[in-house]
Amino acid sequence: MKRCVVAYATRERQYLWSVQLAGDATIADALAAARRTAEREAAGLDPALWDVAPVGVFGEPRTRDARVHEGDRIELYRPLRADPRLRRRERVQRERRKGAAGR
Repeated sequence: MKRCVVAYATRERQYLWSVQLAGDATIADALAAARRTAEREAAGLDPALWDVAPVGVFGEPRTRDARVHEGDRIELYRPLRADPRLRRRERVQRERRKGAAGR
């Protein structure tokens, strides 16, 4: 048996589900176990999340058929509303315009 953690974060909250899995378990198995726990806790997460969200282990993207190891942190990734690099460029441009207008 292996113990892993499945993690998902929203802007408001981080969810962590500890799961115990068979020795040959995959990421898909870990997600299924965490989903059962989340539904009992009435976490209120979008059901589609479990089937379509990108996944990874400790920040490294993986496929759902990848094997898990003892102590892995399996992460469900939510889509970004905007590209962080683009948002930063836009913020810098706004600040530059403010600075030029204040002279």
